[in-house]
Amino acid sequence: MPDKDRIGEEAMISGTHRYFLQERVIYGKPADAAIAEEAAALGARRVFLTTTRSLGGEDGLAAAVARMLGERHAGTYGAISAHSPRDAVIAGAALARAAGADLLVAVGGGSVIDATKVMLLCLWHGLETVDALDAYRGARGVDPSRRPPGLDGAIRMLAVPTTYSAAEFTYIAGVSDTRRRVKELYGHPLFAPQAVVLDPAATLRTPPELLLSTGMKAVDHAVERLSMLDTNPYSDATAAEALRLLTAALPAIRRTPEALEPRLQGQLGMWLSITGAASGVGSAASHAIGHTLGGSYGIPHGITSGLTLPAVLRWNRTVNAERQTQVSALMGAPGRPASELVADLVASLGLPGRLRDVGIKREDLRPIAEHTMHDPPVRANPRPITRPEDILEILELAW
Repeated sequence: MPDKDRIGEEAMISGTHRYFLQERVIYGKPADAAIAEEAAALGARRVFLTTTRSLGGEDGLAAAVARMLGERHAGTYGAISAHSPRDAVIAGAALARAAGADLLVAVGGGSVIDATKVMLLCLWHGLETVDALDAYRGARGVDPSRRPPGLDGAIRMLAVPTTYSAAEFTYIAGVSDTRRRVKELYGHPLFAPQAVVLDPAATLRTPPELLLSTGMKAVDHAVERLSMLDTNPYSDATAAEALRLLTAALPAIRRTPEALEPRLQGQLGMWLSITGAASGVGSAASHAIGHTLGGSYGIPHGITSGLTLPAVLRWNRTVNAERQTQVSALMGAPGRPASELVADLVASLGLPGRLRDVGIKREDLRPIAEHTMHDPPVRANPRPITRPEDILEILELAW
């Protein structure tokens, strides 16, 4: 997190921007051709694809990528489900290992991409059971810009996102332990895909609610970064442009779902929305609560952002009203509260806006609050959260 040093009487911002171990972002180009070119350039001979059942059929995007790869295609695992369950990670890694894979390519949304990241971990360290993952969970203390020793030449991954989750632009992965009903974070510098292909046509078969709700997740990334008290010009600039792009693109996608240009603008906004993380400007309570709602209650993360972000903005306004006014200005109405504008955007996209709309009962609020206290973004919230009752206040606003 950026801090303030004092030189004489003048306060000066200081911090570190870390470049992730990601080499290329290719945008506006057909995914199948781009992946084939990347695989050839990397010298990969055994390319293993990961995806979902909906994208893995003969007429799906993963199949198109496989056809373009030709003899380089070593196999496809198409059974990754929502929230990246551990057993899917282990099963996919076993198939990739048996296929002799030398490159993984994730084709899908955040669940596919996160699962593929942790599949890399399994391949690097020979992990073959869900219990073997226990020793590697936790993402704190990872420096995403430093290549770890002993993994030179290790298998890496590429990503073709079909949603706006932005998982492909991080070195963190969320994987669910279905036995304990929790979603846990894993982190490694080499989780960041070597290359990301942003092809707007890749989103055409994504269900509208899924695409638009993950777009709200990208809005959440941008708004929470813009709302931080400790920030820097890089994060502010990228988050601001992200919010401008997303608030124009998402309604346009709903109005004209066949048009590619708004979809590409949404992808670019999604990309920019998360880049502030490389400068140490993270997320806050909206993301933390979303992790609990996803891992423990099965609510998709895109949906959680529409439920939690307006309430978090309302709760935080006593400490960051000036920052929130900037959010309102970027959304075209500087005189209105940012919480109302975000809630209006959620409604305009046809997404649920209250916790009760997705089956959360009032008696669930206390357990959600207590569980969320353990989530790292809680500690970064602009208004300090020191006890479960603080989160409970936010949840009541969202319920």
